Amino acid sequence: MAATLAAALAALAIVAQDQAPLRSAPRDSAPPQAVLWQGDSLEVRGVKGDYLQVYDHRRERAGYVRASLVRPQNLKAESAPELMAVVRFLKDTPGAESLGIAYAAAYLRAAPGEAIDGEIFDAIGAMAERLARRASSARAGKTPEAVAAHLEVVAAYGIEMVSFERDGQVQLCYNGDAQRRVLALPATEAQKAQAALALTRHECVSPTITPVERYTIDTWRAEVLDRVKSADLPEVLKNRLRLRKAGVWASLAQQRARRPELGAEAVRQAGQRAIDELAAINKSELMESDAGAYSDAAIRVGASRWAAESDLPGTTKAAKVSVALTAGQPGETCVHLLDAKHDLKHPLLSRCTYGVVWQASATANAQGTALALAVQPLDTWREMWVFRQGKEGWSVEVLPPAADGPGLGYVEFAGWVPGDKQLLAAKEARSAGRYQQSFEVLSLTTLETQNRADKPGSLNLFHRWQSPLWKARTVAIR
Repeated sequence: MAATLAAALAALAIVAQDQAPLRSAPRDSAPPQAVLWQGDSLEVRGVKGDYLQVYDHRRERAGYVRASLVRPQNLKAESAPELMAVVRFLKDTPGAESLGIAYAAAYLRAAPGEAIDGEIFDAIGAMAERLARRASSARAGKTPEAVAAHLEVVAAYGIEMVSFERDGQVQLCYNGDAQRRVLALPATEAQKAQAALALTRHECVSPTITPVERYTIDTWRAEVLDRVKSADLPEVLKNRLRLRKAGVWASLAQQRARRPELGAEAVRQAGQRAIDELAAINKSELMESDAGAYSDAAIRVGASRWAAESDLPGTTKAAKVSVALTAGQPGETCVHLLDAKHDLKHPLLSRCTYGVVWQASATANAQGTALALAVQPLDTWREMWVFRQGKEGWSVEVLPPAADGPGLGYVEFAGWVPGDKQLLAAKEARSAGRYQQSFEVLSLTTLETQNRADKPGSLNLFHRWQSPLWKARTVAIR
């Protein structure tokens, strides 16, 4: 008992259970002063029977807590290895994030400076990330009250969360301070890779930032990922890095296309880098848990894939009809439809957009009565403009990848069906939280889907008339 009292009085106690009462007196019948949650740190000031007399600095309140509900900690240097062992155990324990971060904080207080490396911050970052995901999910393992309480507990240890609205829900993300420390301190390459992945999550980029801010952030994300030396990493971790790089470089390709001062070569390099990273995925080592990330990366690359073939500015190759681009209002691009009798000053049709127009994608049918063009309003969303000649002249209609966008998706021209009545299209999008892919035969008159399948070979028209150039370049077939 004397040894326990000495240990308790030495430093602090960490609350090990949720909803532990802090009472006004050392007895069960005493009214509670506050409700404590796992991870709360208490200054121990004495022992009274089965109770510890404590002071809660976070709530600025003194009281008594049953000794069985807390774990007294000695913060001397010799206790650091034991504290680190507990952190390693709790690092991968769902629901114990606040408790693990409390032990990590105790370790940082106890360990000598020269002993602190990237491992402890890798653990803190992993637990903070998992807690943020739990808080963002409607299917959190504990009640919302417990999750909110755990967020308050870790905030007392300097864990800062950022939040923003995405798709009608609040997205909570850790600010990444621990992962930045992993990259700055001695750490294994696996730990640095995990830190880079945590710092570059797509869903943790605020949707409300300006294009200039987004370009800066994505450039930084690409640099962080490229600093990781992946040669000796497990193949699974290499795949995850490639998937993230593919998505980041696809975003950069679209953003570079919006900045003419960077030049077409910078756009092509970013687009090709995204395609190369996706192509480098080792599918035999792709885990089932990464299937969603693979589809996500493929859609992002698919949305920007024309960047690898960009030839801005200019006009399309010779055809019965073609398009030319001019600058409109600030940030706007105007598309002009031309033929042998209609030049830039007298186009068949003109339409302007704030999206990126991939001029190299313009493809006319043999009769010169229709033309398909890829236009990308967002880095993750690419539409198809279909120009058609009718009885009243030319018109253009926008075909989106999905009805509930813009979000994550692309639709692309895949071929013309002889007869001037149908065209082929490939679509891939995330809709209602699910990844969907389809190959479709569309009516050229109404652009309504006449037939669809999840594989191009399942449709006779698609199998016969798909464009060889599309088949060679698309990421929809992978």
